Amino acid sequence: MGIDQTSGSNPVDMSEADAANELMRLAKQIAHHDRLYHAEDTPEITDPEYDALVRRNAALEAAFPHLVRNDSPSKKVGHVIASSPLSKVSHEVRMMSLDNAFSREEVMDWVARMRRFLSLPDDEPMAITAEDKIDGLSCSLRYEDGKLVRAATRGDGQVGEDVTANVQHIADIPKMLRSRAPAVFEVRGEVYMEKQAFAALNAAQQEAGGKLFANPRNAAAGSLRQKDANVTAQRPLRFWAHGWGAVSELPGDTQHDVVRQIAEWGFPVSPLFDVCNGVEDLLAHYARIGAARPDLPYEIDGVVYKVDRLDWQQRLGFVAKAPRWALAHKFPAERAETTLETIDIQVGRTGKLTPVGRLAPVLVGGVTVTNVTLHNRDEIARLGVRPGDRVVVQRAGDVIPQVVDNLTRDVDRTPYLFPDHCPECGSEAVAEEGEVDVRCTGGLICPAQRTERLKHFVSRKALDIDGLGEKTIDQFFALGWLESPADIFRLKNRRTDILALDGWQEKSVDNLLASIEAKRAPDAARLLFGLGIRHVGEVTARDLMKNFHQLPVLRVTAERAHVADEEASADLLSIDGVGGTVVEALGDFFHEPHNVAVWEDLLSEVSPPPYVIETLDSPVAGKTVVFTGKLETMSRDEAKAQAERLGAKAAGSVSAKTDLLVAGPGAGSKLKKAAELGIEVIDEAGWAEIVAAAG
Repeated sequence: MGIDQTSGSNPVDMSEADAANELMRLAKQIAHHDRLYHAEDTPEITDPEYDALVRRNAALEAAFPHLVRNDSPSKKVGHVIASSPLSKVSHEVRMMSLDNAFSREEVMDWVARMRRFLSLPDDEPMAITAEDKIDGLSCSLRYEDGKLVRAATRGDGQVGEDVTANVQHIADIPKMLRSRAPAVFEVRGEVYMEKQAFAALNAAQQEAGGKLFANPRNAAAGSLRQKDANVTAQRPLRFWAHGWGAVSELPGDTQHDVVRQIAEWGFPVSPLFDVCNGVEDLLAHYARIGAARPDLPYEIDGVVYKVDRLDWQQRLGFVAKAPRWALAHKFPAERAETTLETIDIQVGRTGKLTPVGRLAPVLVGGVTVTNVTLHNRDEIARLGVRPGDRVVVQRAGDVIPQVVDNLTRDVDRTPYLFPDHCPECGSEAVAEEGEVDVRCTGGLICPAQRTERLKHFVSRKALDIDGLGEKTIDQFFALGWLESPADIFRLKNRRTDILALDGWQEKSVDNLLASIEAKRAPDAARLLFGLGIRHVGEVTARDLMKNFHQLPVLRVTAERAHVADEEASADLLSIDGVGGTVVEALGDFFHEPHNVAVWEDLLSEVSPPPYVIETLDSPVAGKTVVFTGKLETMSRDEAKAQAERLGAKAAGSVSAKTDLLVAGPGAGSKLKKAAELGIEVIDEAGWAEIVAAAG
């Protein structure tokens, strides 16, 4: 099961059906490769290729969060142990994986997010440890009163394999800790095989006619996961520690203190482990490790960063399957040189014109690729690419490669002219002020946009109309039966026409029409999301309807905001997550006569009831809370997350609709306005009591 080279469209321009299908394929592909890597130690693809699949999945889930599958790779760590000659072991503390970064900018963003979450002043340092990321097999070693009592592989993070007998033969793993240790301490690290030992093992395997291992990591995994520990004893395995799991107490307050103590107990740790101060220090250490990489006796694939203070790690917590306070900065992916043969323009649902380069087939990381995303007009200009250029491509961060260099930039050839008209409908294509993306202005008159918008309108998280799939929409559109969302509800008048089409029977037509009729009173947030208004995704649509409850009220407010009505703009901007971009997009939508015609036509066919949400049982459920001033025990993001968990709405400004103001030191105009409006005001300690009372 290789990588699907047909994937890679910009998620923003994909239909929900296409995104759902690709997420399904990715879930199956990644599960397949997880099984080969973690359970069978026989991977088919390289680590960069696997990372590309995972990042593509993450990009699609970020663009379509409502499509995240129950079997999503983002929810899993390692691989479920379906069958194994080794017994299973449950981890008391889950063994997590790490989020990845592939660029300097991503590392800088991560550090900035950590600082924002912790509300650190600009002048307060944040120490971060950095160490090389060895390419081995994760293993957890449990010590009780200093004695090794159990060893287990990571497995799926919750359940691993018992390899206690096997690790007894690894000299780096002490059976007793050298000095006094807590009652319980689980040392976690990597079992690995050095390059020279790996080469010698494969040479011996070849001479004996045995199985050859693909790389040192697979050799280490296959050697450790043996039913017969005597086989493990014959393999030159090593171990080094980098963390811990369940503990009765910690011998330090920082990452580097605990790692230093683990080393004193007799465990090898990374010789390149260091504590860095600031992002530039981190990146400099990354560069030093990268430069040393070829001469290291073991394989590494990146550098791991961890926030040093353990109390900060606890506050930062975890997201999905990884700690928020740690990051794996991977080394660059493999690159290859080829010819850019042509540049095609694709038009997406939002009208964005996306250039796609067609390549002379080239092998990159063991996979033949033929397409490359060129992103937008500015990227083409930056690279100076034209059909016929020799380019360098790499497969990093996406299934479809990206161009990283133009080798024939200086060759005298006519520059590529990005189209100023839509290739689908001929309408003018322009970039809005402050944007780099060029978009077709044709809207619903553009075939590429019209059909994609109709598909979006009926998709699962919008109207969710069964039986009206992509092929059916394409067919009905070609017949002139569907041009706008309202036309869907007029299909009941075409029952006889539909029956006359190949493949349609009485039952299938009746089921389709019944499914359509069932949506005559749709959920207002789903309907709003289904209209495909720019910058109004599923979450924003829900947030808007939580505030306005009825679509006509939202329309009036958006129209007023468009003509600079300050009160209307303030009403919109007070909604957490709604900024000027969303306000402008709503105003532009309702200012366009064609959009208004589509809107009114649709509401003549459907009658969405007032939008009502269920609230949690807490003192602030259903209320609007505003935080102001400096919060001393938590960041603003943490406070807002607490409010949402308690069923409250965290707004950004004080208005007559505000129920509660939480004011920290330095509160200014918001506190004054709350007093004028008679709004209840509490301090941070009072808010903490509410949170504690709600459990």
